[in-house]
Amino acid sequence: MLTENTGQGAIYDLGSGWGTLALRAAARFPDRKVVGYELSLLPYLVSIFLKQVYGANNLTLYRRDFMASDLSEASVLLCYLYPGGMSKVSALISSAQIKGSKLSSFHNEANQLNTTTRDALPLFVISNNFSLPDHQPEQEIRLNDFYHSPIYRYRLD
Repeated sequence: MLTENTGQGAIYDLGSGWGTLALRAAARFPDRKVVGYELSLLPYLVSIFLKQVYGANNLTLYRRDFMASDLSEASVLLCYLYPGGMSKVSALISSAQIKGSKLSSFHNEANQLNTTTRDALPLFVISNNFSLPDHQPEQEIRLNDFYHSPIYRYRLD
């Protein structure tokens, strides 16, 4: 798993869907905080159910837009988002880098991205299938599936 050697900080799954990736991260790293964000009701409810079944006490799930959430504790961002979602993550990271801040964002009434200042950025972004615009991955692997799906790992420091 590309989350190996990513420190001890929190792992945030942006668009956690059915919870499968967040649950795996929680099981793999029981001493790390894992947080999942999902907007769609049915996948969110299934992930809540699976969290209870597997007893993933280090996993917290939110039915909320990650772009309107405080991501300031994240050391690793996990993403399986469509290209437009990855562009939003890239803009969020770029904005935080310019301000020398950590990721804490919200959208104002005009749906414009705003960030608040913090100490530092997350160390890693790991993305399934879709690359992070304007960033070069430090590592790329291909899954042994029908499409040979790419997984990208970006180091942000």
